Amino acid sequence: MGPTQKPNVCRQLSRRALGFFSRDAGVVQRTNLGILRVLVCQESTKFKNVWTTHSKSPIAYERGRIYFDNYRCCVSSVASEPRKLYEMPKCSKSEKIEDALLWECPVIFELGHSSRSHCSQVSSKQMFSIGPAGRHSTAYFAVPCSVPCFTFFTHRDSGDQQEGDIYLSPQIFGNVTDATLSHGILIVMYSSGLVRLYSFQAIIEQFMQQKLDLGCACRWGGTAGTVGEAPFGIPCNIKITDSPPLLFEVSSLENAFQIGGHPWHYIITPNKKKQKGVFHICALKDNSLAKNGIQEMECCSLESDWIYFHPDASGRIIHVGPNQVKVLKLNEVENNSAQHQISEDFVILANREKNKNENLLTVTASGRVVKKKFNLLDDDPEQETFKIVDYEDELDLLSVVAVTQIDAEGKAHLDFHCNEYGTLLKSIPLEESWDVTYSHEVYFDRDLVLHIEQKPSRVFSCYVYQMINVKLIMINSAEEKKVLTYSRHQEISSRVHKFKRNTRNKPKTIFCAIVFTYF
Repeated sequence: MGPTQKPNVCRQLSRRALGFFSRDAGVVQRTNLGILRVLVCQESTKFKNVWTTHSKSPIAYERGRIYFDNYRCCVSSVASEPRKLYEMPKCSKSEKIEDALLWECPVIFELGHSSRSHCSQVSSKQMFSIGPAGRHSTAYFAVPCSVPCFTFFTHRDSGDQQEGDIYLSPQIFGNVTDATLSHGILIVMYSSGLVRLYSFQAIIEQFMQQKLDLGCACRWGGTAGTVGEAPFGIPCNIKITDSPPLLFEVSSLENAFQIGGHPWHYIITPNKKKQKGVFHICALKDNSLAKNGIQEMECCSLESDWIYFHPDASGRIIHVGPNQVKVLKLNEVENNSAQHQISEDFVILANREKNKNENLLTVTASGRVVKKKFNLLDDDPEQETFKIVDYEDELDLLSVVAVTQIDAEGKAHLDFHCNEYGTLLKSIPLEESWDVTYSHEVYFDRDLVLHIEQKPSRVFSCYVYQMINVKLIMINSAEEKKVLTYSRHQEISSRVHKFKRNTRNKPKTIFCAIVFTYF
C-alpha cells in the first residue's frame, strides 16, 4: 500500500539552496524534516550505541535532555556523545526533590532564546525553583493532601503573568481520589469510577481572589513574602465556594477516559470488572455509541491491550495488543452524516509462526506417554510481542518495539512504520538484552533512540543510539551516480558539486547539489 515513488532528496536540497522555501513560514523546517526522514529510513542508515550509563536513581528523558539523580543532573543527548549540561548542588537533609515540571512554549516565541524548555524542581517544602521559558507557557502541578482533597498550583506566562493555587474542597467536590488539569479542563475522578469535567478558565474568572506574580513581593492574610519562595510559598488564591458549572460526566472502569477524534468522541470501559478489555467509543455531544464502536481485541494474554487517540491529531485511534497494532479511523456513516462509524485504517502484525502450539508430555501409571497440545498465550515471551508503540511527530513515523525471548534472554528491535499506510520502513536491533519482567522505556527523537530500563536492586540503565554513516545516492541521469557519505561525527560542511556532461549537438548541462553533514 501507499505511494511507491520516493522523494528526491537531491532535488529538495537544491531547491532549498536556491531559496525556493524562504518566503513560506515553516516550509523550510518541514522540508528539512522530510529529508531527515528519508535519511533515517534508508537501508544504509545504522544506529549505533554511542553511550551507556547506569544509576541508582530513576532516569528521565525530556526533549533531548537526560535527567539523573532525581533531576539534579542534566545531560544533553544532542551532541555526538552525551555531555553534562549542569548539576545542581545537593539538597540539605531537611529537603528533597519530589517532582519536576517541564516549562515549554511554542518554538515561534523561542527563536531568540538558547533553549525552548526549562525544568523546574519541586522540593518537599513545596518551594518552586523556576527558570524562564519565554512567552505563552503554561504549567500545572497537583499536590495530594493528607485528607482526600487536592491542591493545584498553576502558572501562566502570557504577558500578564499570573499564578494560582486552588484547593478542591471535599465539601464542594466530595471525596476526590484523583484530579488533573489538561488543556484548560479540570478533570476530577472518584473511587466509584465517575469522571467529571469542569472549565478551569471559568473557575479562575469566578473564584480567583487575587492575581499573583511568581517571584514578586506579595501581602496575603496579613503576612508579606515573595511568591514561590519558602516559607511564604504560594497562597491559595482560588477559593471555590460553590459548585462550578459541570461540563461533562461519565462513569468508567478505573476512571479510564479519553477525548479525541473529529468530531469529538470519547473512549471508556464500561464500569464493570468483567468488561475489562472492552472499549466503547461514543460521541461527546449526545453519548451515542458509534457504529462498530465496541472494540475488543480477541487475545489471551497476561497483560491487557490498550487504546488511545492517535497523537497526530488525525482523529484516528490506535489499539495495541500483544501481536497486532490496529489503527482505526472515524468517519461518517453513508447516507447519515449525524452518525459516525469505526473502521480499520491499517493493521501491523507481529512476525509469528502460524498456529504455533506446544506439546505437553505426561506419563500415566502404566508408563504410557501421552501427548497433549495446548496453545501459547498471545504474549508468550518466546513469540514476538509488541511492548511499546509511540509516534514521532516531526518525522511522521510510528515506532513499535517488538520483543522475543531467545533462550535465557530477550532481544528487542525498534521498527519504524509509515504513519499514513503502516508500511514497515526500517528496523533497528537493540544490542542490549531485554528482560520482560522489568519496566522499560524507549524514546525515538529524530536521529536519536534512547532506551531506559530498570534492573534488579533498583539499578537503572540508559542506552543511547545515534544515527551514523548515512549514504545518499544522487542521480542526475541513468548513467551518472554520485554517492555522498554523511556522518554525525563530522563538522558541518557545505560544498557545491558541479557535474558536466558533454552531449552531441546539445549545450552543456550543469547539475548542482548542496552536500551537507547532518549533526
